Amino acid sequence: MEQQKTLSGSSQSPRSPSSSRPFLSVSVTDPVKLGNGVQAYISYRVITKTNFPEYQASEKIVIRRYSDFVWLRDRLFEKYKGIFIPPLPEKSAVEKFRFSAEFIEMRRQALDVFVNRIASHRELHQSEDLRLFLQAEEETMERLRSQETGIFKKKPADLMQIFKDVQSKVSDVVLGKEKPVEETDPEYEKMKHYIFELENHLAEAQKHAYRLVKRHRELGQSLSDFGKAVKLLGASEGNALGKAFSELGMKSEILSVKLQKEAHQLLMNFEEPLKDYVRAVQSIKATIAERANAFRRQCELAETLKLKEINLYKPGYLDKLTLIRSDKVAEAEHEYKEAKSEQATHTFETIVKLMNEEMERFQEQKTLDMGIAFHEFAKGQARLANGIADAWRSFIPKLESCSSLVEN
Repeated sequence: MEQQKTLSGSSQSPRSPSSSRPFLSVSVTDPVKLGNGVQAYISYRVITKTNFPEYQASEKIVIRRYSDFVWLRDRLFEKYKGIFIPPLPEKSAVEKFRFSAEFIEMRRQALDVFVNRIASHRELHQSEDLRLFLQAEEETMERLRSQETGIFKKKPADLMQIFKDVQSKVSDVVLGKEKPVEETDPEYEKMKHYIFELENHLAEAQKHAYRLVKRHRELGQSLSDFGKAVKLLGASEGNALGKAFSELGMKSEILSVKLQKEAHQLLMNFEEPLKDYVRAVQSIKATIAERANAFRRQCELAETLKLKEINLYKPGYLDKLTLIRSDKVAEAEHEYKEAKSEQATHTFETIVKLMNEEMERFQEQKTLDMGIAFHEFAKGQARLANGIADAWRSFIPKLESCSSLVEN
């Protein structure tokens, strides 16, 4: 499949870059199954070509597995708030599909798209984590993965506390003790509505694209079965009619192959891009959630600071305060809270700015990508329809001559 141009602000890295311009080209190739049973996994060769001075060499080849790509995605999501981090292809939970040739190839192409989106992004391509991913030896990557401290690496006691905190928050909201703080910006509300609607429409289109692929495959299999049956029928006749049946059977088998090939093209060039954009929208929703958290954090700190100021200047408050701490300690705490509040405001404003820029690029790239996908779909359907029509049209004279012999 020809590489698709993708979102996150730019097309994929060039495959044949000019040495006179800065470039970072990445290829994910040669998937290989390693291990057995539940320990089995697929490894990939990741080939990097670049003239960036911060890279160790102009060309580097490393071996990576799916969990390494997950590590990179998680690190970027943690560090680049407000940027739409490219999505990863999902894992297959069904054992018999995990190592099928088609699934492995789809996964390889999706991982290639993922890493090239990062490599071509104006902010993400500067990431130290990307450089580590593209250059570090396997032992280093394994150590980096083991050092992760995300929610899924926490101890059971830590997880229980997280769940208790979430449960307490939910209970407060349900009982009316606490109302969730939400942005009221009309443009932000409009963007959220658009993203949620887009996800629904893309998911519906992808569902029907899947059905089209399935229908093509079923029709191809039916034609193959029909062709074999008709060829056997022709062999039993042994005359002009038998020859016509045999040719009909061969024609059916040829068309069966065409349908199976077109089904594969439809899967790779139409259904997969639609599925990829469903994942991309889910990535945007994750960024929206980060923006909501940043807004709440900003509001909570501002409210805390306000209460501190009120209490600090209440009559008699300082007299009571001196019983447990000095005035300087109280002043230092106030300044610390003020700095945290300013930092939270800056973080939120940065997320808003970056999201606005990312949405603009997303819209432009989506228009281009969807145009390519639907163009490929229309071309494929036209090619298939013409091939089927030509095949049957060329066979009609033979059937007509056979009918004439019978009549005579």
